[in-house]
Amino acid sequence: MRGVVIQEFGPLNTHKLEEVPEPKPGPEEVLVDVHAIGVNYPDTLMMKGLYQTKPPRPFVPGRDAAGMVTAVGEKITRVKVGDRIAVVVPFGAYAEQVVAPESRCFPLPDNVDFVTGAGMTTIYFTAYVSLMLPGQYKPGETVLVLGASGGVGLAAVQLAKAKGATVLAAGTSKERLELTKANGADHTIDISGDDLRESLRDQVFAVTDGRGVDIVLDPVGGDVFDAAIRTLAFAGRIVAIGFAAGRIPEVKAGYLNVKNVTVAGVSLDQHFRNVPETMEKVVADVMDMCTKGEIRPEITATYPLESFQSAIGVFGERKAVGKVVLTTGKDQ
Repeated sequence: MRGVVIQEFGPLNTHKLEEVPEPKPGPEEVLVDVHAIGVNYPDTLMMKGLYQTKPPRPFVPGRDAAGMVTAVGEKITRVKVGDRIAVVVPFGAYAEQVVAPESRCFPLPDNVDFVTGAGMTTIYFTAYVSLMLPGQYKPGETVLVLGASGGVGLAAVQLAKAKGATVLAAGTSKERLELTKANGADHTIDISGDDLRESLRDQVFAVTDGRGVDIVLDPVGGDVFDAAIRTLAFAGRIVAIGFAAGRIPEVKAGYLNVKNVTVAGVSLDQHFRNVPETMEKVVADVMDMCTKGEIRPEITATYPLESFQSAIGVFGERKAVGKVVLTTGKDQ
């Protein structure tokens, strides 16, 4: 079978699509014939050796895949051959087949095709966990989403709106902000101008009657995080999801006392490892919302697997909008 292989960590152009051995499922694993693969920002970091997880080389990168179950281990009880599923794995998804633990396999609703399934798992699970667990969302609260036109950002906008929040979406262009409005944002916040520290807070206060927001969801980091923490209302929470801006921000502890602010972080893999029962409920709710049409990933581009460099390059150029998906050429 074909797979993207990382022989050594390095720039995108050093990695190639190669013939690799077909994986074999263990007793508690499932083998999936992959039809579509979700592209995520952490994939680019892992290929360069900049992600917190550094698999032994060589390895196949990629977290999200959707396809058909073709074999199962003898201890598998919830999944059977022929099932349509999506999987979330630490790595291994950029290939025509992938092996996943049963706990990381999620049946696709009948109204969800493989491209949609591959495009939704990590972004919606991450957004949901961020909003509901460390974010401690309560119905009717106000949520500011940074990087709101990206994959996790748009998922967060949709989820927060579906849960009854007033949603503020921050972005850097008119086109990006219009996309967030189309996905449910109540207000848009332009962060492309000068003096971000003041302009971000001024815009947020203008649409919240000077109160600020209850929750900030931040996949960006850097200067945007620094400015956004000043938009929080009393007892507000800011959740660090990622650092697409490149700089990991720091917080002075004394500032947290001013408004009783909480700063939290999210690692989806850690939630799967440490609170699997909680993640079962997360997955069930996300899939139910998808079935009802309350959420749907904004798939903005698909590329064949052999064009993975072009697909991933979108992230490197900071041009990613919505969700990018790779396909293997099989029926969707």
